[in-house]
Amino acid sequence: MAVVDRPQPVAGDTPRPFWRSLLILRGATGARRTARVPWIPIVIISIIVVMALFAPLLAPYSPIDQTLRDKLLPPAWMEGGKDKYLLGTDHFGRDILSRLIHGARVSLLVALLALTAGGGVGLVIGVVSGYVGGKVDAILMRLVDAAFTFPAILFALLLAVTMGQGMATLVIAISLLLWAGFARVIRGEVLALRQRDFVQLAKVRGCSSLRIMATHIVPNVLNTFMVLVTLNIGVVIIAEASLSFLGAGIPPPTPTWGLMISEGRGRIAEAWWVALIPGIAITLLVLSVNLFGDWLRDRLDPRLRQL
Repeated sequence: MAVVDRPQPVAGDTPRPFWRSLLILRGATGARRTARVPWIPIVIISIIVVMALFAPLLAPYSPIDQTLRDKLLPPAWMEGGKDKYLLGTDHFGRDILSRLIHGARVSLLVALLALTAGGGVGLVIGVVSGYVGGKVDAILMRLVDAAFTFPAILFALLLAVTMGQGMATLVIAISLLLWAGFARVIRGEVLALRQRDFVQLAKVRGCSSLRIMATHIVPNVLNTFMVLVTLNIGVVIIAEASLSFLGAGIPPPTPTWGLMISEGRGRIAEAWWVALIPGIAITLLVLSVNLFGDWLRDRLDPRLRQL
């Protein structure tokens, strides 16, 4: 009897539930591999986001009220601590846990505003530079090069002197730190996209350059843009903490994690929890965001994702 070869099923022919597609990636050789969803970073990020959104409801005390008779109390599990102050108090008797929760709101708000401003400017400049090319590209890329050489921390300190401390100073300084990186990466994506057939077809149909950039180029770089946003959240949080530590951030008594570290640095020997606890919070958030960003980059990379 003749043996009839039956066609083998092709990977990807069978529809797969969306939740499962998040876990299956295709490597460069075509072999499937399982992408571990970073649940621990996701849980940590979710907890901090909930803290920021519902800070007034979750904080047991006011973050700025002072109780001098309870100053420098250690965490509740240490000798001398009180149950009502789970993470202890600072040198003004303010509850560390309450200030930590409210500080999360400030850090995430600064990150949101700075990434929206800096990332948005970088996206626009990257798209225009990559698509238009020529002298426009040369001029914009020289501005990007100049932005990379300018010390952002020094500029932030100058802004703090001229404009005063505040949210606006922080957002402007950090946005100037971010936009050049966004612009350079997005430009590289656009240089490849502008040679694609769908862009050439749009030109043949008489679409204007503005329309092509808005409806054909930008949607195709949004994946890269979102990955950049995710990976730069940690950069923004570190920058905000650094500027607050140096006195160029939001003025006291408004709690920020960087300011809490700055206030506790001179009391490490006698009250280590004042500086160490917000430092641990920054470390956990930045590490979690970076791990999630790495996973998201792999998930959105067309060379890796399962189509």
